[in-house]
Amino acid sequence: MRRPRHLSPDDKAVWDHVRSQVKPLHPVKKPTPEPKPAPAAKKMAPRPPVAAFKVGTKADITRPNDILPPLRDRLRSAPVTMDAKNFLRMKAGKLKPEGRIDLHGMYQDEAYPELIAFILNAQAAGKRLVLVITGKGRLDDGWGPEGRGVLRRYVPQWLQLQPLAPAVLEVRPAHLKHGGDGAYYVYLRRRK
Repeated sequence: MRRPRHLSPDDKAVWDHVRSQVKPLHPVKKPTPEPKPAPAAKKMAPRPPVAAFKVGTKADITRPNDILPPLRDRLRSAPVTMDAKNFLRMKAGKLKPEGRIDLHGMYQDEAYPELIAFILNAQAAGKRLVLVITGKGRLDDGWGPEGRGVLRRYVPQWLQLQPLAPAVLEVRPAHLKHGGDGAYYVYLRRRK
């Protein structure tokens, strides 16, 4: 073990001289007088008693929850921004997509630039309805940090971000004959 180092009398005199000339960066605050005790807190009203549990009673499931509905349901319940006649035809699978891109099997960093290029080129070519195939993936197997089906979840979000948002009018899950839950119809705005 090391012996503690002690200052010599000369070093101590120099140190005391330096310390007396130094001004502290943060002056020591004067102690504040002790605060007066707060008035007694108001007593909270007791909670209403919980109803006694009886065997055979059903749970109250009417309370709201904070869980988002599945993406498929959110897309289907979103307000319609395109004309109603074409929307009904598209929903029924009667409108034929004018272009399609298959992102299925790609990684996110490959799929995102491909999607941007495809959508912007399709709009420039005057196409109105395109099909974006993501694949169904499996969302519930717990594989990896985000599971599978990542493109299926991210493509609708990407279509709402720049530079694609100004080009996209409507995004809906595709009809079964065009891929069902593994694909999206993307209805494009007319180029101005």
